[in-house]
Parts: sequence; C-alpha cells; structure tokens
Amino acid sequence: MSKTSNEIVQEIIEHIKGCTGKYFSNYYAGITNDPENRLFNEHKVDKQSGCWIYRKAIDIDNARNAENILIEKGMKGGEGGGDDSSIYVYTYQIKSHTKE
Repeated sequence: MSKTSNEIVQEIIEHIKGCTGKYFSNYYAGITNDPENRLFNEHKVDKQSGCWIYRKAIDIDNARNAENILIEKGMKGGEGGGDDSSIYVYTYQIKSHTKE
C-alpha cells in the first residue's frame, strides 16, 4: 500500500525506536525503485539481523519529501538521488559492514 511522506516518516521512526532508539545519526535514508537490491546488495545490509525498513510512497514527491525529513532529523544520505521511478523510501542502521 502506498503512503504519504508523513505516514512513511512516522512508520520509520517507530521502527527505529523498536530497534535501537532514536539515534538518527546511526541510520542512512534514501529512495530507490528497487529497495531489496539497494538494501541487501548495494548497501550490504544483513537481511536477517540488520535494522532496516522500506515503504512505498504514493509518488516521487512524497518519497523525496520523506527522505528530506529523515535527513533533516539527522540521518545520513543525500538529497536528489534516484529518478522518477524511485518511490520507495528506505532506511537502515549503519554498521561496520554496510556501505553508504
């Protein structure tokens, strides 16, 4: 189900609280059109034990807005990535084996 930027941000924050608390600087946020490939192949997140989440936005504008909000809260990442098909917002906890 597609979500607004505010819904995505709220769900991601709640997920992080369940993992490790509110240390946003220990997380990376981004947008993509293929979240599983981006998380597990490109960023090298451990699918079984890593703290990660992704959500589908209703459109690219909501995806970019959610990404920007998460970065403003202190998460690592860069604004302006992806393309018009990048409607998935993802976040993962940065570890020594992950690649930003």
